[in-house]
Amino acid sequence: MFKAIYLTKNDDGGTVAEVKDLTEAELPEIEGAVTVAVDYSTINFKDGLAITGKSPVVRKFPMVPGIDFAGIVHATNHPKWKIGDEVILNGWGVGESHWGGLSQYARVSGDWLISKPTSLSSKECMSIGTAGYTAMLCVLALERSGVTPQHGEILVTGASGGVGSFAISILSGLGYQVVASTGKKNEHEFLVSLGAKEIMDREIFSTPGKPLQKERWAGVVDTVGSNTLANACASTKYGGVVTACGLAGGMDLPLTVAPFILRGVSLIGIDSVMASKDVREKAWNRLAKDLKPSVISEIAKVVNLQEAIEIGGDILKGVIRGRVVVDVNG
Repeated sequence: MFKAIYLTKNDDGGTVAEVKDLTEAELPEIEGAVTVAVDYSTINFKDGLAITGKSPVVRKFPMVPGIDFAGIVHATNHPKWKIGDEVILNGWGVGESHWGGLSQYARVSGDWLISKPTSLSSKECMSIGTAGYTAMLCVLALERSGVTPQHGEILVTGASGGVGSFAISILSGLGYQVVASTGKKNEHEFLVSLGAKEIMDREIFSTPGKPLQKERWAGVVDTVGSNTLANACASTKYGGVVTACGLAGGMDLPLTVAPFILRGVSLIGIDSVMASKDVREKAWNRLAKDLKPSVISEIAKVVNLQEAIEIGGDILKGVIRGRVVVDVNG
């Protein structure tokens, strides 16, 4: 027997989340299956949507949520993996279409796993989690596009969230001048400690703005979408690069073509769910190299499975700072 967060539908169509005892026989069958004894998982925005049922991210029920995890191979039908291997997983529809990581055991395709970086513990990997991995994908996109610290300031929106927190830390560590946008005045000191040189109120970006605004940003890491992303594009410098990885403010994008055809601004979409193995490994290798252990621990806090259910609602309200790591055995 093992414990997992288990999602079902009630008679009214609402989502019911509970910590339930399951058996290995109940884990779904999958081709090239690897069963992982999970050490740690996390609570991300998407997990909050799944646990609360506030958005139809779960494709079928019952479901075990959790879009990422770190652990040790317990059983394997995949040629790459052997019992005892330390692995991590991010995305691939886990926690949405396939049972996920908020569980003491998870069974997934071996093709979705990558080796845990040797310099990071399982807890550190999940302190980073999908949020840190996504932040690094944004940084890599800026680098591929030739944005260097010498080009100017980088704007990070949704700065006190998981992706934003890691983006600030990574970028400042690489020598970039980072400006953080947040609506949480009590988090200013925290963001400065991560490396932000300036804090801007998110209200500046969250209301409709002009199609073209004063040029300021050499690059942007946007986790918000909607008006915030539109205003970020409108105020990016000639030849600048905007990376978009989130929709905390909405899925709409009310902007014009002006920044792209008059200033040569590039808008790059960042997908962490279906990224190739090569991209994942490059991102995690850079995370292991570029993030300081002290920063990882400062950004994350640890809860157990039962507490994770309550946190699922809090993360949607925007009251969670940084990362929430789930000790599934705690």
